[in-house]
Amino acid sequence: MKITFYGHASLGIQVDDVHILVDPFISANPKASDVDIDNLKADYILVTHAHQDHIVDVEAIAKRTGAVVVSNFEIVSYYEKLGIEGHPMNHGGKWDFEFGMVKYVNAIHTSSFPDGSYGGQPGGFVIEGERKNIYIAGDTALTYDMKLIPLQTKLDLAILPIGDNFTMGIDDAILASDFIQCDKVLGYHYDTFGYIEIDHEDAKRKFFEKDKDLMLLEINHFIEL
Repeated sequence: MKITFYGHASLGIQVDDVHILVDPFISANPKASDVDIDNLKADYILVTHAHQDHIVDVEAIAKRTGAVVVSNFEIVSYYEKLGIEGHPMNHGGKWDFEFGMVKYVNAIHTSSFPDGSYGGQPGGFVIEGERKNIYIAGDTALTYDMKLIPLQTKLDLAILPIGDNFTMGIDDAILASDFIQCDKVLGYHYDTFGYIEIDHEDAKRKFFEKDKDLMLLEINHFIEL
């Protein structure tokens, strides 16, 4: 499993020959200017919620690639009206896709499209695929619901928001890693704009002092599990 960071909360995940994008906010992100959305491969696009900084490139990429949008019922319905294929889910539900099992799990946040229309309830994803299991938290506060995840899935990596103000910050992300029983964390949703800028060295130090590993990838860089 290869995971590439495209800035903010945008990810590329490759499982065997299947390409998955998560929350593509690339073309409108100046920090991701080196990423060309027309060169990105996508068989599926996972969307955690409908805020602009998570969906701005969904339509363009899905129409170019024919990718299936996977999200809550309201978000999928929105894109199906645009002629895009979707797979609707809701909290607690799971589905076996060709690349592995995906479960849509709780997140505490808000969700609306840029035009103000309702974007359903926000969520995150647990993915079990290619003998590696990951948790993509989406935009969320720290929530006790996270304790449910390790009851069913032993995680190899957690992808957690760490920018604070709109989501969890560093201290709550450390607690979240305790809740989900995963000490290997890829941080995201930070530095894109002033409200969520972080001190990288301080963040890594705080995780290290708790015997945890916080990875902060440069845009367009990747890790392999």
